[in-house]
Formats: sequence, structure tokens, C-alpha cells
Amino acid sequence: MERVWLNLGTEVTVRALERGDLPWTLHPACEYGSDPGQWGASLINNAEVMTACLDVAGSGSVVEVGAYAGDLTRFLLGWAQSSHARVWAIDPSPQKELVALAEQHSELELVQETSHEALAHMPSAEAYVIDGDHNYYTVSEELRLIVAAAGEQPLPLLMFHDVGWPHGRRDDYFAPKLVPEEYRQPTVEGGGLFPGVSAPQSGGLPYKWPAAKEGGPRNGVLTAVEDFLSGQDDLRLAILPSFFGLGIVWHKDASYAEKMAQLLDPLDRHPIIERLEANRAFHLAAVHQQMMEVTAALDRLRRQEELLRRMLRSSAFRIADRLSRLRQRAGIAPADVAVSRAEIMRALEDKPRRNQNSSAG
Repeated sequence: MERVWLNLGTEVTVRALERGDLPWTLHPACEYGSDPGQWGASLINNAEVMTACLDVAGSGSVVEVGAYAGDLTRFLLGWAQSSHARVWAIDPSPQKELVALAEQHSELELVQETSHEALAHMPSAEAYVIDGDHNYYTVSEELRLIVAAAGEQPLPLLMFHDVGWPHGRRDDYFAPKLVPEEYRQPTVEGGGLFPGVSAPQSGGLPYKWPAAKEGGPRNGVLTAVEDFLSGQDDLRLAILPSFFGLGIVWHKDASYAEKMAQLLDPLDRHPIIERLEANRAFHLAAVHQQMMEVTAALDRLRRQEELLRRMLRSSAFRIADRLSRLRQRAGIAPADVAVSRAEIMRALEDKPRRNQNSSAG
């Protein structure tokens, strides 16, 4: 396999993945186009644990909040066929793949509204997957609406994505104006996030509207879940740390509670999985920062090469080159001061020579 450059564009990367030139390290059901950088951002990467939870709970209906392109939705439909369950997908701006999926499957209902609009009128389901806008207010309001829809019925099985870094303790907003000002954290547009660094910085993993700092009250998905659970001792939270964190909440008095605990206790905040995820997130952010530096360096090199080639075409520089050589011969100018056309041409040839040498091996 040839060396892969860090600054491959999205289209080039997807084509390389399809050809098998790059290894695919994510879930087989995760589409290349959904995650060409292989961040592992899709909840599909924790799907086997999720469907195991749905099986244990005996869920006959599941609502997915934030379905995007439908990678997880497609997986849930496969599960639903054998379980005779029904699936709802909520997304105000679904990708064309999700729209096509809904047209092909009558057992899937696509609701093209915000989560708050949709949950306000939808009937209660037996399980919910919460993976929409990753901020305290949105998740808290989604939980309020789910509880209201359930009424006197037991709380449904709840599964939350992004309870780990970076959104566990830091809000991010798709559209800040949709969040009431009193619930909205100060933000940094296009802020880059790096593990262990509170303030967004250039070169970190880019997000649209991340909070300007990590931690503190009413900040982040996990904070919203914990505040919801506060004072409700009859509810249990387990966290699978992998792929930005999956949180599962169920009622301790549910008929399936003991089996759910048996399934999730070995995974709940397991220290080895936590270390693996922390290591993955660190290297993901580090590689992205390197990619930004490489891209900036290549852009700078391109501009420098362009300037040098313009100098070579310049008649004024040709005259200056001749005068410089005459001054050197006359002993007027030191040899290490003058820059000749030959030196510039050799410098411009350095890069192609290196590429030819590396490919020859």
C-alpha cells in the first residue's frame, strides 16, 4: 500500500476507501460518505450493544432522534424485521440516503421536524435513541417531552449518544438561536476541540458552534442526563465509553431490569474501554491538527513555488542574475549573497526528485 497523505480531500478519500486502498476501521454498515475521516462519529459503531439492549427490553417500537443519513436507521430496520418492531426517525434536514430509505421501507416513518416539534405530538414509544443536537437544553427538553408522552406508563428505554468527550460536558449547537438565551453557553464559531483543553483552539476537531469552555452547570449531554436522573433513584444509568460514549437509562423496576444490568454491568465505564476511547480521541484530534498543519504548509509551499516561477520568467530577474554573476567575477559581491536562476531551478526540482525516489522503491 502506498503512503497515504494526511490532507486527502473527502471525495478522494471515499474513492480510496471504496477501492480498498485505505483500511476501513469502522462498523461495516457505516457508509464511507458518512464518515470519510473515520472519526467514528456515527452511533452505528455501538449498534450491536444497542440492539442487544432493545432485545433485552423486548422493545416493539423505537424512535431515533437525529438520524442524518440513516446508517443506524438501516441497522435498526434489520433488527426490527426479526423483532417485528416499528422504527421512527426524526431529523429536520435528512440526507437523501435517509429519505430514500424511508421510501423503501413501510415500517420506517421519517418525521422531518426538529426533535422538540416531533416529540410534542408523537405517541410514546418503548425505546428512544437520542442523538440530535448535542447540548444541555435540547436533551433536557427531549427528556421532558418523552416523559410527558409516556404519562402514567413506565419510562421507556433511553439511549444517548455523545455522553463522552467532547459533548458530555460541552454544549454544541446546530443553530444557537433555537436555544433560549438563558440556556445557551457562550460559543466559538467553528471552534476546534482537543482533549484536555477547555478553550477551543485552532487545529482541533472542528465543530459548528461549540461552547467556549468545557464543564460547569447546564453544559453538555451527560450533564443533562445526570440532572434528569437526579433525585430519581428508581432509574439506572450505564455508560459504554466507546465512540464518544453511549449512555443507557432504564427503570430499575422494569421487567427486564435484571437482565439489562447483567448485559451492561461488564461494560459500564470499564477502565480499559475508557482508556482506549481516551487514546482514540487524543490521536484523532492530533492527526487532525497535523492535517491542518500539513495543509497550511503545502499551501505556503505552493505560493512560494509560484513566486519563484514568476521570478524565473521575469526579464528583470534575468538581468539581475547576469549582473550578479558579473559582480561576483569582479570580486565586488560575495558568492554567498547572490541567488542565481540555476539555484532556483534546482530548488524547484527538489520535490519532484523526492517523489520519484520514494516511488521507485
